Amino acid sequence: MAIFLKDKILEILRVQQGFNEKKFNAALELQREKGGSLGKILVDTGVTTQKEFMIILSKELNAPLINLKRYKLDTMLMQVQPENVMREHRIVPLSRVGDTLTIAMADPLDVFVLDRLKAATGCRVEIVLATEEDVKIVLDNFYSDRAVDIKKTIDEIDESDMDVVEAVSEEKIDISKLIDKVKLPPIIKMVNTLLSEAVRRRASDIHIEPTEKALRIRYRIDGALHDILTLSKASQNAIIARIKILSKLDITQTHIPQDGSFKVKMDEREIDIRVSVLPTAFGGKVVMRLLDKSSLSVGLDRLGFLPESLALFKKAIARPYGMILVTGPTGSGKSTTLYSILNEMNTIERNIITLEDPVEYQLEGITQIQARADIGLTFANGLRSMMRQNPDVIMVGEIRDFETADIAIKASLTGQMVFSTLHTNDAASAITRLIDMGVEPFLIASSVIFVCAQRLCRKICPGCKESYEIPRAVFERLGVDYREIEKSGRTKFYRGKGCGKCNTTGFLGRMAILEALLVDDTIKDMIARKETSDRIKEYAVKKGMKTLRDDAYDKFFNGVTTLEEVLSITAED
Repeated sequence: MAIFLKDKILEILRVQQGFNEKKFNAALELQREKGGSLGKILVDTGVTTQKEFMIILSKELNAPLINLKRYKLDTMLMQVQPENVMREHRIVPLSRVGDTLTIAMADPLDVFVLDRLKAATGCRVEIVLATEEDVKIVLDNFYSDRAVDIKKTIDEIDESDMDVVEAVSEEKIDISKLIDKVKLPPIIKMVNTLLSEAVRRRASDIHIEPTEKALRIRYRIDGALHDILTLSKASQNAIIARIKILSKLDITQTHIPQDGSFKVKMDEREIDIRVSVLPTAFGGKVVMRLLDKSSLSVGLDRLGFLPESLALFKKAIARPYGMILVTGPTGSGKSTTLYSILNEMNTIERNIITLEDPVEYQLEGITQIQARADIGLTFANGLRSMMRQNPDVIMVGEIRDFETADIAIKASLTGQMVFSTLHTNDAASAITRLIDMGVEPFLIASSVIFVCAQRLCRKICPGCKESYEIPRAVFERLGVDYREIEKSGRTKFYRGKGCGKCNTTGFLGRMAILEALLVDDTIKDMIARKETSDRIKEYAVKKGMKTLRDDAYDKFFNGVTTLEEVLSITAED
């Protein structure tokens, strides 16, 4: 469609009065060589004027040409795409009615951004036309006003709303001239605002990213990054130095990576903040991970596990000894699951010791050790020392090598309950991963009692949840028997249309999906025979194990998440 429209426009231009063949061919050649917007190149090279080109587009597309400056922009709707995408593709969202999103475009031949908007919002996209100059002015005004709003928030913030409780890192502060600037109220207020806004928006991470001419601020909310603010380059060094001082890092070191942490207290909630600083071409990039202890008190029952998976988990935890493994990629909620288990097991009768890198949450009543390879405190060495402390429950942050795996497994065989994590795609692969590390199969069969693979899926926002139809053909392409769906009576499907509560994303919060593998006698025999992970998984599924995709489908059919989310976070079985 786009190619046909492009050719048609070119033919219209050819027959216009005053058409210049030489300029025309030069413009086409330039577009072939360097790419970019054909309309912009045609205008810039003098083949046509902006007004003439927009009139042609309006007529051919049957789309009105509007005066964009007369429209009032919806702040929430402007968050459907980051600022840099709006500027690059010269688009402005105007309205959203039902499942129809109307946007103003300066270049309607840019079909890629239309596809991106459809995928991001789930809406049908209708376009109106606006000149490139109008789009630029409107975006400049909007983001300028937004910066003023942020500044107003910074001016009004009460520093007593947030207290730095404690600096956890042991690094010494190196005083420099920069400290005078760091102590200025605007810088303190700016950093406080970034932290308080992140907590208010339920962000898990704050990304502070230097670019050539500015400082970009992004929040990770429900697993996805969102553009929040662009600050002037002049404030970059002071903001980064302020964060380093809070984290007890050396502000004079700018060419090496640094890691630290500190705590803040907001609204009676204590939040651990883990800080990573990485040198880049334009300055230190800072990522702050926000760890809210209140999320650990929910217990296993409220993590979102299916009843059958939860029952298997609790059955494994009730054992007096053995090894339990939680697998999944970074950010899949493994640590939250393990901490929730430890919280439930944290009684006066038990001696619980953890060895982590880093210690993400500090739990009262539990002995937590920070692994530090630079001084010889590796997972393996730490485990050896822990065994002399007479533990009942051990948690090892991650099994990374044979030595750690071997000691952990032998600990589970001598009366301890051992929890740990691995980076594998599914539960059965954890078994073969241990064998690949060099652990004897008979030791694995004797020690591992339960393995689960975990992911996090976004939940539909209850504030804007709406039902919609999904064609039967979609399920057929996915290999899902629609007759079974009809038998179950779960033929009503839901999505979030976007509202102020969820920042127009349609999602609010996340929950875990689980693939739970309880090691029975048959699986022990399969492990001892070195059967493949596929064979183990095949047997487990026949015995009733729900795969990650099965668990995600169940949450979709129950109206908790969307089909798109299911397909994006799980692989086909």
